[in-house]
Amino acid sequence: MRVISVIVVILGLASFVLGILFITQAASAEQEVADSIAPLPLDQLDATYDGVTAQYNQAKAAGTPPSPDYNALYGNKVGLGLARSNVGTASFVRTTGIINIILGLGLVLAGLGLLRKASS
Repeated sequence: MRVISVIVVILGLASFVLGILFITQAASAEQEVADSIAPLPLDQLDATYDGVTAQYNQAKAAGTPPSPDYNALYGNKVGLGLARSNVGTASFVRTTGIINIILGLGLVLAGLGLLRKASS
């Protein structure tokens, strides 16, 4: 019984440490995305993407042959879309880190409870 409780505590500590690492990596990933779209703040990313997408769809619906403006709109739409997906991935990693921390703390407490029960 003691071996199982020690294994549960070790798994809990590992999960806790991984959660902290996930959160720090998510923060650095968001900062890197913010640096890559420097003049545009992250909180305006979705609105800007929606505006560029609307302009691109209007140009596409007009049926005119591709022009430099059309190509620039397409490039902006793709770049902003990639930035949005990277921010979403960083948010997912942060959420996963929080879940890992909570799970790790629960495993540590359960392992310590099992260890206390085994010793008595």
